[in-house]
This record gives sequence, C-alpha cells and structure tokens, in this order.
Amino acid sequence: MKNLKKEDISQEVFDLYDDYAHNKLNRRQFVEKLGIYAVGGITVGSLLSFMSPNYLDSMLVKPNDPTLDSDYITYESPKGGGTIKGLLSKPKDNTEKLPGVIVVHENRGLNPYIEAVGRRTAKEGFISLAPDALSPLGGYPGNDDDGRALQKERDRDEMLEDFIAAYRYLKNHESCNGHVGVVGFCFGGWISNMMAVRLPDLGAAVPYYGRQPEAEDAKKINAPLLLQYGELDTRVNEGWPAFEEVLKANDIEYQFYIYPGVNHGFHNNTTPRYDKEAANLSWERTIAFFKKHLV
Repeated sequence: MKNLKKEDISQEVFDLYDDYAHNKLNRRQFVEKLGIYAVGGITVGSLLSFMSPNYLDSMLVKPNDPTLDSDYITYESPKGGGTIKGLLSKPKDNTEKLPGVIVVHENRGLNPYIEAVGRRTAKEGFISLAPDALSPLGGYPGNDDDGRALQKERDRDEMLEDFIAAYRYLKNHESCNGHVGVVGFCFGGWISNMMAVRLPDLGAAVPYYGRQPEAEDAKKINAPLLLQYGELDTRVNEGWPAFEEVLKANDIEYQFYIYPGVNHGFHNNTTPRYDKEAANLSWERTIAFFKKHLV
C-alpha cells in the first residue's frame, strides 16, 4: 500500500471530505465516492485512513502538561442544554487575574483537538474554557462520526445559549479579569460570530472559517473581529462579501485574512487539511489580537 502524502491527494478528495464532515455525505457515500480516486497504488482504505483525524500523534499540548492547571468543570446553561461540561485551563500556580477565552468546537463536540487548543490558549497566559455542547447527550462520544451524529440532534440556537452561558461563567470566574473573548472553528466560527452579535460586552471574537450572521444581526456587533478564512473554502467564503459590506457600513472594527491555497479546517492539525504555515501564522495573529483587546 502506498504511503500517502498531502501532495498525492487531489482537491476533489478534500472537497469530498468537507461534504462528509458537514453531513452532506454519510460514511457509505463518502467511501463509495473515494473509489473514483483509488488509482495508481492508492486504495480506498488508504485514502480513508489518511483523511481521518489522527488525535494520538498530533496533540500539540498534552493533557498532563506540567505548566498548566487543566481540568473538567460543569456550569449551568438554563436557556440551553442545562448542565454543560467544559475543559477549564490556566497557567499553573497563577495568582493574577487573567483574560479569558472561550474555545468553541466544530460540529462534533469537544474532541481532543479542541481540548488541545484550549490548553494552547492557556499556555499563552489566558484562562480558557472549552465547553462540550454534546454534554446533554452524554458528551463527546470518542470519535468524530458519532460526534457529528449527536450534534445534529441538538438545536443550533440552544447550543449558542450554552456558549453564551460559558462566557458568563468565565467572566465571573475568580481567576478572570472580566475581559473575555471567543475563538471558534467551523461551527465554532459561526458561534463566535453570533456571540459577537448577542453579547455587547464581548471583548473580542476570532471566527475561523465560520458561517456569517444575517445582515440584521451583523449590525449589532460591537466586539472587534479577527476573521480567518481558507482560500479553497468556497462554501464558507461565499458569504464574506455581504458580511464585509455590513461591517464597513456600521464602522465595526475587524481584521480579515484569507490564507492562500488552504482548505476549510486548515488550523486542525489532526487531518491532512492542516496547513502548518497558515495555522501557525493565524494562531500568532489570534493570540496577539486577544492580548491587545482583553487586557
């Protein structure tokens, strides 16, 4: 079996994976369509394995990182799912009040990649909270396929309430300075945008490749935005021009970056959609943005 590299995979396969990851194809349909690209020593099995997330070998900050205090907590979301579980992380032995960051997962619950992002954020001098919107259904089930299926069972607006409740929990936490921002990926990008709509005192929002709010909602945004998109992510990018028009018309502070030649999910280092250069640059910008607006 051929050892695959990212360069061996056509863009059509990445587009198929995007459809699969966003529930436009079920697993059987995805596997069947991969068969078209199983040529030249590349098998369907090798393609499927290569495109699937690898959490074991890609975790950038381990759960037992000695520089952090990181553990699960619960908080109440009365307008959402009730009791929500989240990963709360902060620098170890910290005695000062820290700026806070809500970290919002994709459409599959609090998986190991998002937990690692929460810990990465804490290592930069923040107190972070990464909630699991699948908590009312038992939490992230241990794999992304089942996670996507579970998340489809929840109402999107109720999940938004869960992250708004997380913001209020963190804002009032004894270790937080009261200034809280949000970063989210895919579904979490939409949540980040909508938290900016719903929360006039939100400190900053960094949506990664997230769907944009409707124009009437976007007008309500008060928080500064850092918007991060992949050039090849045409599905999400098509909503950007109308969103930018509203931001400009209403003098809403924003920065916009589109990273050339990269796909939706380019920050997620567990799949081959990952682009190290774009991910690192975007993360540097994210941290700098939060340090500017959440002090």
